Amino acid sequence: MSSYSLLAIIAIGVASNLDNAGVGIAYGVRKIHIPWYSNLTIAFISFLATLVSGLFGNLISTWMPPWIGQLIGTIVIIGVGIWVLIQPYLEKKPAPKEPSANSLTRLLQSPEEADIDSSKSLSIPESIILGIALAMNALAGGFNAGITQLNVWYTSLSVGLFSFILLALCAGFGEKFAAEKLGHRATVVSGLLLIFIGFRQMF
Repeated sequence: MSSYSLLAIIAIGVASNLDNAGVGIAYGVRKIHIPWYSNLTIAFISFLATLVSGLFGNLISTWMPPWIGQLIGTIVIIGVGIWVLIQPYLEKKPAPKEPSANSLTRLLQSPEEADIDSSKSLSIPESIILGIALAMNALAGGFNAGITQLNVWYTSLSVGLFSFILLALCAGFGEKFAAEKLGHRATVVSGLLLIFIGFRQMF
């Protein structure tokens, strides 16, 4: 494995999980406990989402020239990065009277909503709901890895590992320092990093 491939795998793992940092800080600030098994459930969902989308990307890449796969991967990951950046502004618009179709993305803006029973502890069912919301970036990262011929298994492990680490560390950080602003900035950094990865693949 080349040094660039390794760096790309690590970068995708980090970028796919910076929302976890924001969510972890938000939970820490609100004193909502994330047990290790709930954190592991979220990490496994991210791992699985990355693996499935990566294998799908790999399959598609066998039917087209490498440069087309590279172009598609670049467009997808830059597109997701832009979406991540503009999502907070879209969420600030007045909500319609009918239930929003973006309930999963809303969890990333108000992650405490995943604590449905208000127990101040994230149960396994609640962690599955939050894990699915957090796995959206992992889908794009996995697809990008697969279609650009990065090692899908290593990328999936990187995403799962960083999911577990960032959520645990940032929950503790948020509880001790109550850094709400840093939590909001994590989404911006995530979007910019995904865009950077996309542009870097073009050259």
